[in-house]
Amino acid sequence: MTVKTALITGITGQDGSYLAELLLEKGYRVHGVVRRASTFNTQRVEHLYRDPHDPGARLFLHYGDITDGTRIAGLLEQVRPDEVYHLAAQSHVRVSFDEPEFTGDTTGLGTTRLLEAIRRTRTDCRFYQASSSEMFGAAPPPQHERTPFHPRSPYGAAKVYAYWVTRNYREAYGLYAVNGILFNHESPRRGPTFVTRKAAAAAARIKAGLQDVVHLGNLDARRDWGYAAEYVEAMWLMLQQDEPDDYVIATGTSCSVRDFVEQCFAHVGLDWREHVRFDERYLRPSEVDDLVGDAGKAERVLGWRARVRVPELARLMVDAELAVLGHAGAGTSGLLAPAAVLPVPAGR
Repeated sequence: MTVKTALITGITGQDGSYLAELLLEKGYRVHGVVRRASTFNTQRVEHLYRDPHDPGARLFLHYGDITDGTRIAGLLEQVRPDEVYHLAAQSHVRVSFDEPEFTGDTTGLGTTRLLEAIRRTRTDCRFYQASSSEMFGAAPPPQHERTPFHPRSPYGAAKVYAYWVTRNYREAYGLYAVNGILFNHESPRRGPTFVTRKAAAAAARIKAGLQDVVHLGNLDARRDWGYAAEYVEAMWLMLQQDEPDDYVIATGTSCSVRDFVEQCFAHVGLDWREHVRFDERYLRPSEVDDLVGDAGKAERVLGWRARVRVPELARLMVDAELAVLGHAGAGTSGLLAPAAVLPVPAGR
């Protein structure tokens, strides 16, 4: 049987690490693009890595950046992937207000550079674009594939551009290119500045006596939160269809930030109201009030449906934080190892 090869941009992120795990389990050869930094940023995939000199190695990492079109084209010619999963972006919505130009260059134009590199190198591959529910912004819920976009942040606007340029390359050049419009998806591998991870970590640390309060912004915003490890399954399924198309991936239910925080603190027997403080610095200049996805098309066509909902998600995230701190964590699910405990080999 022919072994498929996949190229993942953003492999060191939450979604990239879960996707790499999934593809390796399916027998793929996986190549990941890593942005060079002065500190190691590969913690989420260290447990998957084997020395490339090992004949059994199937994960290979390459330095590159989506702001460098020449490097991206070179990697495509070197790897010749069957599937390309484009996950890399400046993905923090609040930060996008502070760095709108950088967000547009990476989150928006980065997609164009990759698609154009695929076209010019004549790489025969299927392309996945990580689109976002933030594209819907102020559009009333529930949001589905035909809901008009109304982004409320530079990040959301950049994702709208990337969405349409992906569709344009599909229609203009016949590329197999799809948009996965993923609603919020979380896990213990979520970045520490995202509100779900921040709430889970705070609940665990306060329970352990390591801090007393946590500062948060808007608690009234409602989001459709799912489990990232499930959402990467939908990414893969999109590229296995006979024809390319775009899909909303979501749980179909919404939860306020306040409710998520309450779930995290209740799991360790704490009253969140005694430990959460409001900080206006975390507010966005324009807010998205309510995102709820309708993933009916994904269920009908892909056979995909979310299984983990907010209560279980909050528990497994808090349990992972407790495990890192050396606590037992009531009901630890064992679904995954938190990124913070993965070792970083010296000298690489």
